[in-house]
Amino acid sequence: MNKRFRVCDLNQPFLLSPSLQDWLPEGHLARFVADVTNELDLSAIYAEYERNDGRGLSAYHPLLLTRLLLYGYSTGMTSSRAIEKATYDNLAFRYLAADQHPDHDTIASFRQEHLEALAGLFVQALRLCSKAGLIKLGDIAIDGTRMLANASTRHSVSHQKLREQEQYWKAAVERLLNEAQRKDEQEDQRFGKGQSAELLPEELAHAQSRLERIRQAKAELEREAQQDLEALGPGRKRGRPRKQDMGGLSEEERRQLKKKKKKLSRARKNAQQPSRQYNFVDPDSRVMKDNGRKCFVQGYNAQIAVDTYQQVIVAAEVTQQVTDREQLVPMVNSVRGNNPIEDATVVADAGYWDTASLHHPALKGIRVAVSPDSQPRMPGDPLPPNAPNNEEALRMRQWLTTPAGRAIYILRKITVEPVFGQIKEARGIRRFRLRGLRSAQCEWKLICATHNLLKLFRHGLNPLPA
Repeated sequence: MNKRFRVCDLNQPFLLSPSLQDWLPEGHLARFVADVTNELDLSAIYAEYERNDGRGLSAYHPLLLTRLLLYGYSTGMTSSRAIEKATYDNLAFRYLAADQHPDHDTIASFRQEHLEALAGLFVQALRLCSKAGLIKLGDIAIDGTRMLANASTRHSVSHQKLREQEQYWKAAVERLLNEAQRKDEQEDQRFGKGQSAELLPEELAHAQSRLERIRQAKAELEREAQQDLEALGPGRKRGRPRKQDMGGLSEEERRQLKKKKKKLSRARKNAQQPSRQYNFVDPDSRVMKDNGRKCFVQGYNAQIAVDTYQQVIVAAEVTQQVTDREQLVPMVNSVRGNNPIEDATVVADAGYWDTASLHHPALKGIRVAVSPDSQPRMPGDPLPPNAPNNEEALRMRQWLTTPAGRAIYILRKITVEPVFGQIKEARGIRRFRLRGLRSAQCEWKLICATHNLLKLFRHGLNPLPA
């Protein structure tokens, strides 16, 4: 055979020690992550280490673990076990780990213990994007998506079911106590009084523990329903609004009065029989309708505000509310907290329509484009019976039919929805790894921080100061 081949001997020794810098090509995402983490302020993480006494084995460097998490979330790998495995068989992870291999417990503990500080990287990444000229804050699109919780709907139980289970386990505890008492009496007769060394039977201990958890869950649902009722303020208990209450009011004021009446009625009914389901795995999560998947899921309502210039996320929050109706003002306040916005336009879909929110002082000086209709309408089409028909809705419909209104409103679909696609489809991040509302909020900020860092990387911009 005349053809010559390059040597591929797996036992070939290196004459010189290999360098980490030779492992990856120039312009690789892992190199960018390594560079950008050197510029991030990790003092909040270092401060936690200073509180320890310094005894024990040397800890893995916080910079190393931060790099692994940022690169993992950037590529859609959020599992600590998967990241540990990648430090062995993935060249980019091995490069960022400096050829070290922290185990999954170390990675998971680091993320859990320093979650607040990792969430704070969102603001730092946002500032880097601003320095790079990726943010203009002229037009901002707001939307929400259902992020799955680290729990299943199979572990969600209604208040009625909790009541049934409470009665079942209450009877089970009474039965087991009676059996234990009979057994104690028999042992007293055989061995003498007080000679039994047997502890609380395992079956009885389990039943009592289960009963206590059910009672706590039931009490939490009842307490939450009562708080929702009290938040609406005092109101008449029954009957239609009195004529003296309706006299001298405008049509819009009458509509608002009737609306409050309906809310109070629903809240009173809910206080008597809470409608929300309780999840035993992640009690903070909620059963929500996922319109994209056409099913109910156990999750959270993850909100983002995106600058229309380069699709940089300028605000990120997580709420337990199953609808977006009351999220417009909180999201605008969140944007203001991270960026100065004056003379900006905020665009959101019909799910955010709420007349009271549109008149909130937080929206002063900001143009808001929110459609009052969930379905497109042609001029002259009759309004559905439940469609908003007040002065603000009529004004918004008229403005959205103008060329300027249409041009602004179309920005929502081509700005914020692609960002969700990049997070959930391209990176495959659809579920939170951590449980609890506060942990979900921090993890969502970490996810959004890596989205913004990817924007910096893909635009080939240097995040480092000159």
